Amino acid sequence: MITIQLFLTFAKIGLFAFGGGYAILPLIEKEVVYGTHWLTHSEFLNVVTISQLTPGPIAINAATFVGYKEGGIPGAIFSTLGVCLPSMILVLIVIRFLKKFETNEVVNRVIKGLRPAVIALIASAAYSIISGGGISDIKGAGIAIISFLLIRTKKIDPILVLILSGVSGIVLYML
Repeated sequence: MITIQLFLTFAKIGLFAFGGGYAILPLIEKEVVYGTHWLTHSEFLNVVTISQLTPGPIAINAATFVGYKEGGIPGAIFSTLGVCLPSMILVLIVIRFLKKFETNEVVNRVIKGLRPAVIALIASAAYSIISGGGISDIKGAGIAIISFLLIRTKKIDPILVLILSGVSGIVLYML
């Protein structure tokens, strides 16, 4: 049954998704594009884009989208629960024992060791999006560079940058 498959696939993603957000993208891509073939790479890029334009974490948005595409409303519910449940359980466990281990040097070293891996996952997601057609021409590269500069140097709100990028896309790709 597709709802069970969706739940199990996204539960696996949710269980092994350290770093959240962009760090989870390579895991989602591996499962839904190359593993189950629920999405093409182009559809995956569209999901990432849509997930950035809608409120909420990217993993939940992607799970809901894929679940709905494959199994309708029940599929959306099961895939969303699948991606959320492992994190919820882990957070409840961590909260319970956090005070006990917050000064533990081994725990602190593990966290310091995980940080570079999370950065690598985020870089991998960015590379996958760029190389997979996320930036397919000089116009797209220009929008990306200007957006990056506006956010990093001018500290412009990312939502405004997304709106401006969408308007730029309309103007630039109509010409």
